[in-house]
Amino acid sequence: VLKYSVFGATRAEIEQHLEMGRKLLAAGQLAEALSHYHSAVEGDSENYLTYYKRAAVFLALGKSKSALPDLTRAIELKPDFLAARLQRGNILLKQGNTEEARADFESVLTRSPEQEEARQQLMKASELEGLQEEAYAAHHQGDYSAAVAVLERAIEISPWDPDLRELRAECYVRTGEPQKAIQDLTPTTKLRNDNRAAFLKLSLLHYSLGQHHESLNHVRECLKLDQDDKDCFNHYKQVKKLSKQLDSAEELILEERYQDAIDKYESVMKTESDVTFYTNLAKERICFCFLNLVSEAIDVCSEAHQRDPRNAKILRDRAEAYILNQDYEKAVEDYQEAREFDGDSNDIKEGLERAQKLLKVSQKRDYYKILGVSRSANKQEIIKAYRKLAQQWHPDNFQSEAEKKEAEKKFIDIASAKEVLTDPEMRQKFDSGEDPLDPENQQGGGGGQRQWPFHFNPFDSGGSFHFKFEYN
Repeated sequence: VLKYSVFGATRAEIEQHLEMGRKLLAAGQLAEALSHYHSAVEGDSENYLTYYKRAAVFLALGKSKSALPDLTRAIELKPDFLAARLQRGNILLKQGNTEEARADFESVLTRSPEQEEARQQLMKASELEGLQEEAYAAHHQGDYSAAVAVLERAIEISPWDPDLRELRAECYVRTGEPQKAIQDLTPTTKLRNDNRAAFLKLSLLHYSLGQHHESLNHVRECLKLDQDDKDCFNHYKQVKKLSKQLDSAEELILEERYQDAIDKYESVMKTESDVTFYTNLAKERICFCFLNLVSEAIDVCSEAHQRDPRNAKILRDRAEAYILNQDYEKAVEDYQEAREFDGDSNDIKEGLERAQKLLKVSQKRDYYKILGVSRSANKQEIIKAYRKLAQQWHPDNFQSEAEKKEAEKKFIDIASAKEVLTDPEMRQKFDSGEDPLDPENQQGGGGGQRQWPFHFNPFDSGGSFHFKFEYN
C-alpha cells in the first residue's frame, strides 16, 4: 500500500521532487530547484531535511530572510539537528542579532564541544557586540570618522544588519561623503521591510547631489509602500516639479530655443534656491544659452564664474563668448584657466588652440572688423556692409595721390573680406584661425605681396580711370 501525505502526494512523487531539486541545484538552476522543493514540502510537511534543503536553495538565491523560517522549522522537527542550528546562527550573526546567534552557537557546542566553526562564530558574536557598543559611543560623541572605522569591521561580520549600515550612512553624511552614504543606505531598503525612511533619505541625498532623476525614483518607491506617507509625498512634489523643469530646459536647448531655455532655468532657481548645485547648474546653462545671445553672455558667465570659480565649463563658455565678441586675448586667458581645472578635456584643448590661432590672425587682418560685422553675421549682412564700404572707399572718391593709395589699400582689404566671408569654405578656415588669403597658408607661395582677389588689379594703369564695380 502506497503511503499518502495529507496533500495526496505519494512518497515516490516526493522523492522524485527531491531528486529533481538536487539535480537542478547542482546545475545552478536555482529557481527551478526551488519549485521542486516547494512541492516536496507541500507533500511532506514533517520532513526536517526537506526544509533544510529548501533553506539551502533560498540562501543560494540570496534570500536569507526566507531561509530562516525553514531552518527554524527543521530545528523544531529535529532539535539535535546541529547543521541547521549552525546555519541559522550564521544568518542571525550576519543580520546583527548577536543574542539569538549566540544561543544557537552555544547549543551546538553543548552537544558537540569539538565543533570549531561554532566556537569561532561565537567569538565573532562577542567581537561584534563590542564593536557595536564602540561605534554607537563614537557616534554619540560626534567622532564620526572613528565610528566609520569601527563600523567597517562590524559590517564585515554583520553585512545584513540594516542598523549598522544606516549608522555608517549617517556618519558619512556628517563627514561630507554623501556618495558613500548612498552606497550604505541602498541595501537597507531590502534588508528592512517597509523601509520608507531609507528610500526618503536616499531621495534627499541624490537630490542634494543634483541627481534629480535618481531622487525621483527613490521617493516613488517610498510612495509605493505607502501612498499617504506625508514626508515622501511633500518631497515627491518638489522633486517632480524641479525635474520636469530641468528636463524641459534641456529639451529647449536641443531645439535651439535659447531664450525659452533661459526662462526655464530662471524658474529652476525659483523652485530650488537652497541647494547650490541647482543654482550653479542653472547659471552654467544660462551662460551656455547666452553664447547664442552674445550681448549678455559675458556678464552672465562672469557672474556664474564668481559663484563657481573652479568650473571649467563656465570658463570654456565665457571664452567662446569672448571669441564671438572678438576679444581673443581674454578667450585665450579663460581657456588656459579652464585647462588648469580640467586638463583632460578635448573641448578645452581644441578651444585653446583655436583661440590662440584667432589671436594670431587678429594681430594681422580681421575680415569681420574690416567689414564692421559680428562673427555670427549672415551672408546678406556681409554683402550689405561690403557694398556700403566699397562705395565709401572707392579710389575715384579721392583726389590726392596719398589719399588714393590709402583708399586703394582699404578697398583691397574690403574686397578680400567679402571674398573670404561669403565663401563657406574660406570662412570656415578663417574662423578656425587661418587666413585663406595669407600667402604663407597657400601652396606655391605667391610671395609676400597682398594679392587682388579678383585676379586683376584695376590700379595697375596708374593714371586716372573709371570702372564699374560688381556689387554681388
